[in-house]
Order: sequence, then C-alpha cells, then structure tokens
Amino acid sequence: MNHRFGIDPIRTSTIQRKVVPGTGGPRILVADDHALMRHGLALAIKVRFPGASVIEAGSLAEAIAKARGADDLSAVLFDLQMGDTDGLAGVETMLRVLDGVPLVVVSGTLDSAMVSACIRAGARGFLPKGCDVAVLDHALPVVIAGGIYAPLPQGVAPAQPLSPSAVGEESGARMVEELTERQREVLRLLLRGHSNKEIARSLGVLEGTVKVHLRSIMQRLRVRNRTQLALIASKSGLA
Repeated sequence: MNHRFGIDPIRTSTIQRKVVPGTGGPRILVADDHALMRHGLALAIKVRFPGASVIEAGSLAEAIAKARGADDLSAVLFDLQMGDTDGLAGVETMLRVLDGVPLVVVSGTLDSAMVSACIRAGARGFLPKGCDVAVLDHALPVVIAGGIYAPLPQGVAPAQPLSPSAVGEESGARMVEELTERQREVLRLLLRGHSNKEIARSLGVLEGTVKVHLRSIMQRLRVRNRTQLALIASKSGLA
C-alpha cells in the first residue's frame, strides 16, 4: 500500500501533549469498541515502541473520560465507527476534547472522501484496519511530530514532484503558508544554512524529529531534495 505524508496547519490546547524526558516511549490512547482489535493495536504499539504505554477505551464516552484523566498523551488512535458515535461526528467530538493532541482515525474501510473529511476536521492521520502493522512505525512518529499520515486511495498515483522553476512567488507563499508554524521554523533555519543537528539544538528537539519534519515538508511541497526545497521556500518570501 502506498502512503503519503502531508502537513496540516490546524492547531488547537484542554489536554496538552507533553514530551516527558526519560519515559522511553509515547503514551497512546486506543479507542475501539472491538476488544480484539483494541488489544491487538495496544500490543503492536508496545512491541514496536519499547517503553510506550497504552490506555484502552471501548467507547467514545470512555475515551473522553480517559483522555480527560491523562495530561501527557502523545496521540490517540480512534475507531471511526463505535457503538455510541456516528462516524465523523464522533471524530469531531473527540478532537474538541483532545484540544491539540494528535488523533489518528482507524477505519475498516478506505474511502477517499472520508479520509479527506477526517483530515479537514483536524485528524492527523488515517489508518485502514487492513494495513500492515509496520505502518505504525511511520505513522505515529509523523503525527506526534506534527505532520499528517494518510493513505493514497487505491488507483491514485502519488503527486508528481514539482519543478521549483515552475513555482511563482504567490504559489510558493501559499504552499509554505499551509505548513505548521513549527515546520516553517525548521524551514527558516534550513534556509540559513543550519544542519539538522543545529536546527534540533535551536528548537530544543531531537535530531530525529527534525528529520521527520523535513520529510513531511518535502512531501507536502513535492520536492526531492534540500536544494529544491530551499528554492521554493525562498520564492515564498520566508527567508
């Protein structure tokens, strides 16, 4: 299955995501009314992210209660269809409660319209239940770092890389404006010639987080390397 990364500018702050040094892994809330699926996701997260802790919820109401009782969530995996919620409405309710904590929608079906609707509503990712469990290795770090992880529907080709020479100032500015503020901060430092290590030190994050940001930015701006990225960014006026 092909997947893509994107960046969503929506940001929101009742439950705030914390980075807790020394914990060894993220704290994830898994909400699904099918116990087998929920336990399987929880086990997969613990296996693939040593040190991770997982909270489980079997309904929207339980997910809300447990989210409100946890002030250090890294992300939430949320089933699109649960007994006490109605698809997108449930996602929107949960997003309001989380108020900034990344939410990844998990669904038994891959419908491009629903994927788009969830991302527009503020979800940071979308995972089909039929995807390989290894997808978690890529999806969770991306959404926790502020990016978006969503699948390309079957039969849809990935966007072709842009030629920086074909991007004008107005379109370049619009593309960069769609990035998150943290992504723009990374881009500004890149334009000043800073290395990944220097960017990480300046922003107070891990070097691996900077790499995730850069991959997401390049995917969103449809460029292949730092040179093309710098050309488009410079046209945007960000420098």
